[in-house]
Amino acid sequence: MRILHTSDWHLGRSFHREDLLAAQAAFVDHLVETVTAERVECVLISGDVYDRALPAVDAVKLCNEALERLAERTRVVLIAGNHDSARRLGFGASLMDKAGVHVRTDFATVGEPVIVGDAAVYGIPYLEPELVRHPWDLDERSHAAALTEAMRRVREDAARRPGRSVVLAHAFVTGGRSSESERDISVGGSAQVAASVFEGVDYAALGHLHGAWRITDRVRYSGSPLAYSFSEERHVKGSWLVDLRAGGVEAEFVEAPVPRRLARLRGSIDDLLTGASYDEFEDRWLQITLTDARRPPAAMERLRRRFPHTLVLGFDPEGGGTGDARTWSERVRERSELDIAGDFVAEVTDGPATASERALLHEAFEDCRRKEALV
Repeated sequence: MRILHTSDWHLGRSFHREDLLAAQAAFVDHLVETVTAERVECVLISGDVYDRALPAVDAVKLCNEALERLAERTRVVLIAGNHDSARRLGFGASLMDKAGVHVRTDFATVGEPVIVGDAAVYGIPYLEPELVRHPWDLDERSHAAALTEAMRRVREDAARRPGRSVVLAHAFVTGGRSSESERDISVGGSAQVAASVFEGVDYAALGHLHGAWRITDRVRYSGSPLAYSFSEERHVKGSWLVDLRAGGVEAEFVEAPVPRRLARLRGSIDDLLTGASYDEFEDRWLQITLTDARRPPAAMERLRRRFPHTLVLGFDPEGGGTGDARTWSERVRERSELDIAGDFVAEVTDGPATASERALLHEAFEDCRRKEALV
């Protein structure tokens, strides 16, 4: 059986205000061409189809066109990610089943497979720990507990069926590395899950992390088809073309088209504007950090004369400087929502947040997350 594993399309997302819809449409063209040329029997889309719970009309239109074109050529199994609204994405799922597009967004059905050839394909949508803890009677609120229970249900059903088993899941599995463009899911409980939770299945098609990570031969992330942050500068984007054979799994990475390469540059403004070594970066999307002792006047305008696709500009004076010259995104990078909110409390009260104040903030974030999951 031959499958194509993709995920994290994030339709409707922009890149530092650059519209990516045309690039996302080009990826859909590439995906359809690959399905046809490689005779793919099933496309797996492992969550985050959209970038937000209420996607823009153009993003919905592109998704509709993509699924319609794929359905003409192959079967499709798709799950909801943490960016998707499970209820909205799951609308009309029973009708789409008849067209060969199988949308799985309800955690209650994780043990009910889609049968494709001789394989049982189980869709595990993003599991918000707080939402599944009580219905599933879990001992703890964590992503590991939620996914462990989901896989128990998958194995229980798979044990009764001949043939192979395939799982789609949207989670942070240990062994992959995050970038700056994934939304933090740690507020809903400890984020990372051991790869061993997927033992016993022939292939686990993962989504959430934007890099194409091979956790094991049978457990992989396809990553996002486009770069959504400068931290993905060195990522190679694409999809996994997977053959399930009697002797195991064979996987080949199929690279996706690149709309424009990324780069991060650092130096003084004079060196950047005159140095011949920077010629190759003139057509790239750029994040530039200036190291001048003082902020150069009209820096962005001057840089864009040579580098018209400069998107992000920061300052980090060599030898230090007065004040914090980092951008807001740089100051909050890799910090949790709770820590950022705690900084705000400290700023307005002239003292760190107390334990009770942090507990209230945590409760507020949990409540927001639950409401978002129900949208």
